[in-house]
Amino acid sequence: MNKAVSIYKKIKNYNTKITVDGDKSISIRALMLAAWGLGKSKIKNLPDSEDVKSTINCLKKLGVQINKRGENYEIFGNGINSFVYKKGIVLNAGNSGTCARLILGLLIASNKKIKLTGDESLSKRDFLRIIDPLKKFGAIFFQSNKKNLPISILGSDLIRPIKYQENIGSAQCKSSVMLAALNAPGTTIIKSKKSRDHTELFYKFLKIPIKIKKKKYFDIIKIEGKNNFKAFNYNIPGDFSSSAFLIVLTLLSKNSELKIRNVNINPSRIGCIKILNMMGANILFKNKKKYKGEIIGDIFVKSKKILKSINCPTNLNSNAIDEFLIIFLAAIKTKGISVFKNLSELNKKESPRLLIASNILNKIGVKTKLKSNSIKIYGNPNLNISKKIVIKNFMKDHRVFMMSVIAALSFGGQWKIHDSESTKTSFPNFLKIIKSLGAKIN
Repeated sequence: MNKAVSIYKKIKNYNTKITVDGDKSISIRALMLAAWGLGKSKIKNLPDSEDVKSTINCLKKLGVQINKRGENYEIFGNGINSFVYKKGIVLNAGNSGTCARLILGLLIASNKKIKLTGDESLSKRDFLRIIDPLKKFGAIFFQSNKKNLPISILGSDLIRPIKYQENIGSAQCKSSVMLAALNAPGTTIIKSKKSRDHTELFYKFLKIPIKIKKKKYFDIIKIEGKNNFKAFNYNIPGDFSSSAFLIVLTLLSKNSELKIRNVNINPSRIGCIKILNMMGANILFKNKKKYKGEIIGDIFVKSKKILKSINCPTNLNSNAIDEFLIIFLAAIKTKGISVFKNLSELNKKESPRLLIASNILNKIGVKTKLKSNSIKIYGNPNLNISKKIVIKNFMKDHRVFMMSVIAALSFGGQWKIHDSESTKTSFPNFLKIIKSLGAKIN
């Protein structure tokens, strides 16, 4: 059902503390690794998001016992390549690219053909980038067309380690190969462009044999396969990508302050903060601590009347790829022109985000210059919208919906924003938290 929200007023000033839903990226990795751990794993604070539910459902179809006990999920694992499933099963990853790409890495030794599907948006995304390296391990793929879902995979009993070069900066592609490497006897070597390192940190925490050599622009990762690991307990920290929308709302609001507690501030995730601080924001991390390899902390942010335009360093792109829509809103508050380059990956997400973001900015009165992989945003720090704005036909992309809500609350106008249920993909409590800050949303 297409549920729309209406927003007619800017948000008033606030000064408060909140928590956000659990980190989606870590949750999906934790579930998949627990499915292969030896014994009963307990995971706390899993977000109630559709992407996480899709992952749980896929693992259950593969024979993994998963129970919810109060705030904990119990996952019973039987070791590497221990899935037990019926012939002809179909796994539906829903909207989750992370679930779909990573689970293919777990299936390279499957002894029966398995079909992987997804929703309309996911079915348009590129899977060739992960099919090619997984074929090198020995897996066989059956595709309806060259690169899109649905895809069927049949594993091999002669899995071999590979050498793989990941040039995109995709943590999903890198992690899928890392999971596949668990099945391969010998050493898999990955030369990977810098990207999120949650999987590497998990491997270290679980004592899976891994060696990482960090270079300036890439990492060399070596994994010794065929080594079982023990079950584990894990408390999922708050999701940084969800926090980013609330951070920018606070920046753009008048006389407001916000503390977001217990958030994953892994250095490979916080490119957004580095970019916003380059623009003149003063976002601080406090109460930092290490948790099983990850860095957890509280985020403090205050309103800013005017920000500075920037030429965004492209080396921060992969560490901020999910936050660029909201960064573009911050660029409105600047004097001058902000330039963002090498962002073709944005158009390979749930929707063509670069194009849609430019259209939304134009619709609210902000000038942009758009190319296939870059955008210039002409700052308008005194922007005050008084007209009607309707946002629809954005392929139910959760981040486009949330961007639109933040724009409405920050710049005014009379907004109708369709597909509010898209937030269930990653941040089910988004509207509830926004309302707790004082937003009037119908």
